[in-house]
Amino acid sequence: MTDAPTLTATLALVAGSRATARIEGGRASIILDVTGLDAAAREALEAQVIEAARGVAGIETVRVAQTSQRTRRRLIAVASGKGGVGKSTVAANLAIALHQLGRSVGLVDADIYGPSQPKLLGVENTRPQAKDKVLQPVPTPFGVPLLSMGQLVAPDQAIAWRGPMVSGALGQLVDADWGAADTLVLDLPPGTGDVQLTMIQKHRPAGAVIVSTPQDLALIDARRAIDLFAKAGVPVIGVVENMAGYLCPHCGEVSDPFGRGGAEAAANDLGVPFLGRVPLDVAIRAASDAGAPPVAGNGPEAAAFTAMAGRVADWLDQGAE
Repeated sequence: MTDAPTLTATLALVAGSRATARIEGGRASIILDVTGLDAAAREALEAQVIEAARGVAGIETVRVAQTSQRTRRRLIAVASGKGGVGKSTVAANLAIALHQLGRSVGLVDADIYGPSQPKLLGVENTRPQAKDKVLQPVPTPFGVPLLSMGQLVAPDQAIAWRGPMVSGALGQLVDADWGAADTLVLDLPPGTGDVQLTMIQKHRPAGAVIVSTPQDLALIDARRAIDLFAKAGVPVIGVVENMAGYLCPHCGEVSDPFGRGGAEAAANDLGVPFLGRVPLDVAIRAASDAGAPPVAGNGPEAAAFTAMAGRVADWLDQGAE
């Protein structure tokens, strides 16, 4: 007959202090703490525990129950008042840059009607799996797992959904199995409609990053987005001025086709931080189209995203104190 100390010592070799066991006759019942492990790591550890337990004399059957402590996860909403300002590009590079700074980050493509993150992160034609009706995020080459409606529908299929269906889809993406991720970056659709309201009411982001170009038309809608989050009591982490300044690759002259400084001026007027400028750069466009976000490379175009992420990380750290 096997005693519990022998089984516990055997399990400690593969699971450390994560496994506790009880023996009833020839059956071992094991509680396995999988806090902080992603789905693949949990399954691998469970398999190792089962194999180790079956190797102990007298054990005929093994039952394993997984348990975990809830991860304190903060949501960062990346939003804009209107489309076409580069919000998704900013969201993708922000998520990767935060990961590079040592955070465990996931990316939710909540732009239900126009999902573009699978292309930006180079994981087109991938499809997430579900385990126990919970979606499992898709790994990306950049260390940031992703869930997007673009992974669940055909590439050219229009998503003609009404509000309740959109809200339900958003809930499945946010409430997926994000494992050890302590930060989720949400790429929201432009505007101030159902998706934004659902996210604020049900998932309560820790803060919002507002993306705008410098031109007046974009700033009008960016102010509306800031107003929405302010009225909902969601802090605005700051404003990003995208497509600010074009450096001619031939003559080196800098021009400002969309103006310059408008987003910074608006941030100052509204009393919210300014997170920095991202230039209108052919290299950023080319890398994004190729599924290789600029911040993941070594080019000079990465600097603006890295600096922006550093300011967001500082904000998160101050909130944790």
